[in-house]
Amino acid sequence: MEKLWRKNLRDIEPYVPGEQSSEKDIVKINANENPYPPSPKVFEAIEQFDSSALRFYPNANATPLKQALADYYDVDIKNVFVGNGSDDVIAIAFQALFNSDLPIVYPDLTYSFYPVWCSLFKIPYKNYPVDSDFRINVEDYKEQNGGVIIPNPNAPTSLGEGREFVEKLMEYNHDSIVIIDEAYVDFGGVSSVPLTKKYDNLLVTGTFSKSRSLAGLRIGFAIGCEELISVLEAVKNSYNSYTIDSISIEAGRASVLDDEYFRDTCNKIIKTRARVTNEMRSMGFKVLDSQTNFIFATKDDMSMKDMFKYLKTKKVFIRYFSVPRINNYVRITIGTDEEMDILLKELKEYVK
Repeated sequence: MEKLWRKNLRDIEPYVPGEQSSEKDIVKINANENPYPPSPKVFEAIEQFDSSALRFYPNANATPLKQALADYYDVDIKNVFVGNGSDDVIAIAFQALFNSDLPIVYPDLTYSFYPVWCSLFKIPYKNYPVDSDFRINVEDYKEQNGGVIIPNPNAPTSLGEGREFVEKLMEYNHDSIVIIDEAYVDFGGVSSVPLTKKYDNLLVTGTFSKSRSLAGLRIGFAIGCEELISVLEAVKNSYNSYTIDSISIEAGRASVLDDEYFRDTCNKIIKTRARVTNEMRSMGFKVLDSQTNFIFATKDDMSMKDMFKYLKTKKVFIRYFSVPRINNYVRITIGTDEEMDILLKELKEYVK
């Protein structure tokens, strides 16, 4: 006999992250992690942290970290929100800002967590297909909606849109809140943070996981007008006032203050990305013009699923999506030059 309490369990299709293998000596370029360590100032901050202070709750407002971000982006501290990774920040934003009866809208090929949150929070949604070149058509977003979220640059396609695109998007959506997810913007994209001073219905989210090499600490943030930020704070404080722990606050602040290291690391990845893109194209691959820390690639005469499986046997882990329209593409994170040399060597062997 079926237990009646089972009817009260949430039935939901969860987000599936990149494989986290326990194998040793692998080239792990499947989760868009940064191949370089965090800033040396982060290590200093952790070493100097008074561990006895862990008996206290962290600063509920994460003020030192917020102030560092406010200074860095030239906004007021009241315009900054922080959370436990950008996934946490965006999930809070969905709950706080998308409360219309109308569907929220976003591209059909994009971050696969968005439909999970819509299902979890019972938010209606609608997709607009990207075009045959995987570009987002801003004209689709003229229709009345309950909110807009667009990653810029987009994932997994790696393509970014310029300031003109976002300005037009905002002009089409005066009555909706627009979220621009900038998880990858530091690798060549155009940030919309300056536009938050012009549009009070614009929220821009970011993460320390990619360009700041702090995926293990889970730090995310949002920048927007004071009214939007205050609603995010209210929702956060309704279930967890302490989303950022004490060590993350200090380490995150130290990372923001070391701008030279941050820019140097991003430039290394951009340079390696360009080299790998050129070499893969010379092998006959189609590689999109990435503005992220990964590339999105295919080869018309070859099964990318089979190639993904082959590389795995060589201990090279990339990402394959069994999703319509992109089921013959792979996403490859940009690792160190040494890691990418291994990838290129194995690709040459496979192509032969």
